[in-house]
Amino acid sequence: MKAAILAVGDELLAPGRAETNSVFLTEELARIGIPVVFRAVVSDDESAIEAFLRRALLGADVVFLTGGLGPTADDVTRDAAARALSREMELDADWLERIQKRFDRRGIVMPEVNRKQAMVPRGADLLPNRHGTAPGLWIRVDGDKAAVLLPGPPVELRAMFEAEVEPRLSQQAGDVVYDVRKLWVTGLAESAVEQRVCETYLRYKNPTTTILASAGQVELRLTAIGTNSGEAAAANDLLVAELRALLGDHLFSECEEELEEVVGQLLVSQEKRIAIAESLTGGLIASRLTDIPGASAYFDEGFVTYSDESKTSVLGVPALLFESVGAVSDEVARAMAVGARTRTGADLAVAATGIAGPSGASEPKPVGLVYIGLASGHGLRVEKYQVPGTRRQVKRWTSQAALNLVRLELLRH
Repeated sequence: MKAAILAVGDELLAPGRAETNSVFLTEELARIGIPVVFRAVVSDDESAIEAFLRRALLGADVVFLTGGLGPTADDVTRDAAARALSREMELDADWLERIQKRFDRRGIVMPEVNRKQAMVPRGADLLPNRHGTAPGLWIRVDGDKAAVLLPGPPVELRAMFEAEVEPRLSQQAGDVVYDVRKLWVTGLAESAVEQRVCETYLRYKNPTTTILASAGQVELRLTAIGTNSGEAAAANDLLVAELRALLGDHLFSECEEELEEVVGQLLVSQEKRIAIAESLTGGLIASRLTDIPGASAYFDEGFVTYSDESKTSVLGVPALLFESVGAVSDEVARAMAVGARTRTGADLAVAATGIAGPSGASEPKPVGLVYIGLASGHGLRVEKYQVPGTRRQVKRWTSQAALNLVRLELLRH
């Protein structure tokens, strides 16, 4: 079974507006072994929605349309779906009564426009909405396919998917059981991960493997099928064991633990405390570490020393270094790490300095140049990186590299 997702709404095409429903659906469908083969954002244009739905049904068994089920004139998803599937619209009196009662309980007169939300394509199954007035719709197409219309507000969509949609999809899957594993890798680019593992995972028809990349992290997603859970899990176990050996210390999680959580667990198990000194990341490393409950067991202090003066006054970085080698340098990263560890008495300290961009760069020091220093009882080391991406991506990537440097230090000692 394959899926497609059409997110509907003019607002989703506006600059800076993130569309999250498709991400949620893709994740949840992967858990039950249904790959998403097509994803798009469509405006509140009835003809465009109709055309996209027709096209999506050619290559997918189930097509999700999210949004456009409200009571206003620009909510046209129901009508577009009815046209695409050649269905007449009809009033569902039971749902209209439910909408009416919802308003009555709040002591509000139901606006006439809400009557629109009880108009559904003929033959559609209504999916109850516990958090709103717009029902979802499950419309069977050509016997074995379906168009599924879900409300746009995430709280409504997620609750409806979990309560109404997922059970239907699982039932259609019949006796097939899926086992999904996620291997999270850091310290290697996506292409480097692919080069290491592709020959191995391509030998397997079951499970199938997908590689996903983000700033400083690569995910290998393995989906195995079987007639029972044990059989599906065993198929994944074989490939996971091979990939684990190929990836070595670059593999940091097999159970969706974020890198900061893994580092926190290592610090707790070794009864060690850490200090952070940050320049370009502006507190992001410390923020990630303290996102984990119980961080006070291993985190004492963090310093955001953005200016040269603060690096000197707070961490004791020699002022002459800024004149001789500059703030973005091996020497300054080294001095920041030593200064943070000395000032706090922590077992280890990590420091980051670099150029996040887009300004402040030069030919010898381009945007994305980063130095990360680590001071511990086992010595002092500095790593140099050239990081791609936007300012936000450089900062995220640097925080990932810094946490990974700490993880590796703890694993080695």
